Amino acid sequence: MGQIKNYPPVKLFMGFIFANELYFIKAKEILINKFGTLDLESKTIDFIYTDYYNKEMGQGLKRKFISFKKLIQPQILPDIKIFTNKLENKLSIEKRRNINIDPGYLDMAKVILASTKDYSHRIYLRKGIFAEVTLFYQNKELQPWPWTYPDYKTQDYREIFSKIRELYIQQIKCLKK
Repeated sequence: MGQIKNYPPVKLFMGFIFANELYFIKAKEILINKFGTLDLESKTIDFIYTDYYNKEMGQGLKRKFISFKKLIQPQILPDIKIFTNKLENKLSIEKRRNINIDPGYLDMAKVILASTKDYSHRIYLRKGIFAEVTLFYQNKELQPWPWTYPDYKTQDYREIFSKIRELYIQQIKCLKK
């Protein structure tokens, strides 16, 4: 029988899709006030992997990621997703989102995304929120699954998450001292 252990804190990150960077800046300010300082902000990447958001948010969409310095307990992910959904609504105009915010966390072995949508590879957490293992760490790099979104399979995204993972490794080492 395995021994029950406390799970270490994890690294909170958020992905954003937007057409107008002003909405990213507004959302980022609110999220910093809620979750603390950032330790990474990615470059802006063209979001060209699907037209799913175009009708609602327009053309020329961009993607950015941020990660927070303060580590979190993984069980609060549903509360964070609910908060980011409310923030999306707050920044909407006439029920059309101006920004999509995807919270998740990273630990040593995987990248987890929160979702309100169920599917065969997602696990229900609570309060209508599901979790998906989007990337996993193997052979010294982050790897995609068959269900991983096409953009998360790209080298650009995996490099961003590798940088976030490096920050996390340093933080975990400091916790162990």
